[in-house]
Amino acid sequence: MESLTIGQVAKQAQVNIETIRYYERRGLIPEPPRRESGYRQYAPDAVKRITFIKRAQELGFSLREIQELLSLRVDPGTTTGDIKGRAEAKLADIDTKLRDLKRMKTALVKLTAACRGRGPTSECPILDALESRRD
Repeated sequence: MESLTIGQVAKQAQVNIETIRYYERRGLIPEPPRRESGYRQYAPDAVKRITFIKRAQELGFSLREIQELLSLRVDPGTTTGDIKGRAEAKLADIDTKLRDLKRMKTALVKLTAACRGRGPTSECPILDALESRRD
């Protein structure tokens, strides 16, 4: 079987070498065997696994959630419904974050509209609002 160096894996997966080492430390990819010289020998499927990890991150999954997805992938008792449930939970998280971001944007729009952008900071409505207590 053909083996790849860490540099080759990094290049093919389009990640930094340190990213690969970090994934190894986190248990997301198995630590590969080493040659007598001490160099890591990666199997070609390491590139696929790293690509999976990066793509899942792009979709908002945390490394902990990605580890769970990887575990589910090899569990013979896992169904596609299990995976769909994880994806639906992530969608719900994203919806919550979007609502929070919209709320923050609305508040910032109001604050910036109230500020003339001139005068001393002691008269800044943005700073005043940030100092005031919300009850």
